[in-house]
Amino acid sequence: MVYSKILAALDQSALRGDVFEQALAMAKLNQGQLMLFHCIPLEQTVLTPYPSIYSEEMANFSRVIHERLQQQTEETQQWLADYGSRAEQQGIRTEWDWKIGEPSRHICDLAKTWEADLIVLGRRGLQGLAEIFLGSVSNYVVHHARCSVLLVQQPKPE
Repeated sequence: MVYSKILAALDQSALRGDVFEQALAMAKLNQGQLMLFHCIPLEQTVLTPYPSIYSEEMANFSRVIHERLQQQTEETQQWLADYGSRAEQQGIRTEWDWKIGEPSRHICDLAKTWEADLIVLGRRGLQGLAEIFLGSVSNYVVHHARCSVLLVQQPKPE
């Protein structure tokens, strides 16, 4: 099968570089193009779990959240642009995008609208209760994507 449009779903985990390299290798192999994507989860912007109602943090809640989102957005744009440049230097046509919110649905929606043939994403290997309570982006994507999915998994310690 030829994969001409490859969506690389990049997160903040240690697997990000491996996911990018796998997607880049598939794009080279198939003379395809890349879409690099990151989703900033809202829980990354949450302050302390139970701020005091009288705390300065609570009083400035809106401003603090806005500043954190702005910082995360700038950092995300920078490293997506860096990865995009690396791919372009190797002759791969590359686009990139980012969103704020829940990654699972955003990945599947982008894959559909961009008409991706393949999604490459990382899998942390959560199992049992951890997967139930924390959820699994990769599990959702595997079951809801309309195209092929390549999972890059973290090696398990022996």
